[in-house]
Amino acid sequence: MGKSSSNKANRSSGSSQSKPRRSNTIIYIVAGALIIFAVIYFSPKQAHSPAPASTAGVVVDPDALPGIQTGPDPWPSEIVHLRDRLKAIGFPALMEEGSALHSHQHIDVYVHGNAVLVPSFIGINTVERFISPIHTHDMSGEIHIESPSVQTYTVGQFFDVWGVRFNSKCIGGFCEDGKNAIRVYMNGQPATGDPRSIPLSDHAEIVVAFGTAEELPKPIPSEHKFSPGA
Repeated sequence: MGKSSSNKANRSSGSSQSKPRRSNTIIYIVAGALIIFAVIYFSPKQAHSPAPASTAGVVVDPDALPGIQTGPDPWPSEIVHLRDRLKAIGFPALMEEGSALHSHQHIDVYVHGNAVLVPSFIGINTVERFISPIHTHDMSGEIHIESPSVQTYTVGQFFDVWGVRFNSKCIGGFCEDGKNAIRVYMNGQPATGDPRSIPLSDHAEIVVAFGTAEELPKPIPSEHKFSPGA
């Protein structure tokens, strides 16, 4: 075979070898693009994992919250306007319970000496499937804090989530006058200052009472036997 024929054969051989290399390169590029697309598309969306919300600096008017109950008890768990209330107080509407902070408290509410039912599913909308960092599961009066952020939650925020007006003068439709007042106790001791700002510390026993001094429960509850695991 002459040089010309040999060179042609070599060029033909090189050309046939380069085609598979180019094909492999294209396959690798396409595969890489598909992997990047899959990672982006199937990664958890922000809408399903709300960022923890801080309530620092949030000014709340408890009388003006959506769906707030300002009448006499009993007060059901108000969930129709729950999402709007959570937004107003700076709380996220969680798809599932948070895990950064987990604590429990117990609250007793009295109006003119009569115990008020603290309903189940405060802060839980089972239809729209979202939950507040502060909520209840049953009618025991036990409060659950399961939050995506570590922060101090307060008694006022619990009532805001419940959907019951609560401030230094009023609870629901009951407001201070010359004879009746709101009194708050923490672990059996009188709490001073703004009752809305009282922190929900772990395993606290909280008493909120409206009425005269003679109508206070005797004795004032100072502790609670929490459910197993609480």
